[in-house]
Amino acid sequence: MQFDQLKRREFITLLGGAAAAWPLAARAQQPERMRRVMITAEDDTESKARIGAFRQGLKELGWSDGRNVRIDIRWGAADAERMRKHSAELVALAPDVILAAGGTPTVSALQQMTRTVPIVFVGVADPVGGGFVASLASPGGTGFTVYEYAISGKWLELLKEVAPHIQRAILRDSATIAGGGQFGAIQSVAPSLGVEVSPVNVHDVDEIERAVTAFARFPNSGIIVTGSPLTTFHRDLIVTLAARQRLPAVYPYRFFVTGGGLISYGPDPTDQYWRAAGYVDRVLKGEKPADLPVQAPVKYELAINLRTARALGIEVPLPLLARADEVIE
Repeated sequence: MQFDQLKRREFITLLGGAAAAWPLAARAQQPERMRRVMITAEDDTESKARIGAFRQGLKELGWSDGRNVRIDIRWGAADAERMRKHSAELVALAPDVILAAGGTPTVSALQQMTRTVPIVFVGVADPVGGGFVASLASPGGTGFTVYEYAISGKWLELLKEVAPHIQRAILRDSATIAGGGQFGAIQSVAPSLGVEVSPVNVHDVDEIERAVTAFARFPNSGIIVTGSPLTTFHRDLIVTLAARQRLPAVYPYRFFVTGGGLISYGPDPTDQYWRAAGYVDRVLKGEKPADLPVQAPVKYELAINLRTARALGIEVPLPLLARADEVIE
């Protein structure tokens, strides 16, 4: 009798322990919750490299595409109609967060579609002026600014340093909010450098070609290619036109120079996309974009293409070469 009671107690204990273990085993076998990240981006090689940096950043933070996160990309942010279409598609899919990687026009289109889906933007020049955030410290939304307007004055200084004969310059995309701010910063330093800044507004490919060709008829002219999705997307055309018309030109990013441009000064966009992964990670873990301050670039680079300088008959000053982060021989 005692033996039977002992056996029953052991059985009940064993059964209770097994029952307690079943939920743990079941939980261990359940797959991780799949989160959804949507991206809008320009359809070119540089943009794809930046998205690669973003993916790497997410991976380093424990997010694996196909395991615990699904990353969907809509390419073609430089085209206004495609941008509006893609924005509507992304919002309709109700993602956990959208990485707006097409600059100011993309963020504007997305915010017209939704105020509830979290958005982390990259490459916006003036998020406050664009109405995307209330302030940089207490934004109401969040992301990464592409540069401060003051850098635009630096572009003119560099152009004058590399080509002292320059008396007039500028090329801009007037359709962007940042166009006016960049132009204002350039105008503020132009008198001290003896340069007349003449805004040549461009909106499409045909206008770029006509504008650069017409501008080249004036003697002692040069080009400041201000930052915008349009000029970035059509950089090969702009670099080719500058070479054809023998116009010294300064650009906002180093990839213009690696593609044959003369000189560039600006932030490293790839670094910003890698950092943006950190913000997306925090949003996926429950933080609100409104609580994350907007961040400015932390890494700037000066690049010079000596081959292009020689083709234009320009001798780059040694002090300028010494300051360069990259020199293409």
